[in-house]
Amino acid sequence: MKKPIIQIKDVTKHFGNIIALNGISMDLYPGEVMCLLGDNGAGKSTLIKTLAGVHAKTSGVYKIDGVDIVNPSPEKLLNAGIATVYQDLSTIPLMSISRNFFLGREDVIEKKWGPFKFLDFKKADKIAFDAMREIGINIREASQAVGTLSGGERQCLAIAKAVYFGAKVLILDEPTSALGVAQSSMVLKYILQARSKGLAVIFITHNVYHAFAVGDRFTILNRGQTFGTYDKSGVTVAELQEKMAGGKVIQDLSEELGEDSKNL
Repeated sequence: MKKPIIQIKDVTKHFGNIIALNGISMDLYPGEVMCLLGDNGAGKSTLIKTLAGVHAKTSGVYKIDGVDIVNPSPEKLLNAGIATVYQDLSTIPLMSISRNFFLGREDVIEKKWGPFKFLDFKKADKIAFDAMREIGINIREASQAVGTLSGGERQCLAIAKAVYFGAKVLILDEPTSALGVAQSSMVLKYILQARSKGLAVIFITHNVYHAFAVGDRFTILNRGQTFGTYDKSGVTVAELQEKMAGGKVIQDLSEELGEDSKNL
């Protein structure tokens, strides 16, 4: 039986008197895509940053491979294989693909010549070029500027970088929100590739159709609380949409519109 790679139980996050997360519980297993669904203000961004170590949880349990994470930090979690790709990608448009690929990890491409150190750009270009080709993105050369890539290609570059540097879990923050149909398909395809390699993926989105295309399970967030986790086999797109909005809200709205139509 598979053991969860990430376990969170009754996690809360307070900002002063504001309760941003209120008792969130979730398990994530290797080789699955868990979709976190919720509208604006549902608590998705706070949960992402808590999982990534940017925010310290106020209370609750956070385990990776069964081990309690004490005083999590982005560096500690990255070293544990938890990689977060944010919606506002931290790429530098005028810098090359390969330089962006190794940004912050220049030690990997360092070479020494006597007392001097320099970066092996030839090695960097080959690794970045091969990594992009492996995920089905054909670039002219890795020395071209990142700004020449489409939004979907840049998302895939960030994911490919995380995988290359040993990520076991990918946390993807709204990776398709600003993309067109073709570019979204590119990113969704790569999410499936990552899952097939045994990686665990947390896919944060408010787009139910994108989630349903790749997700195995779906956790609904609403105002900082969990409204349930559902297997793909036991729920439909329409039901997920209703649960995201809150079934009672939709029911009340339908009844209100029904009454208004009678009065016309």
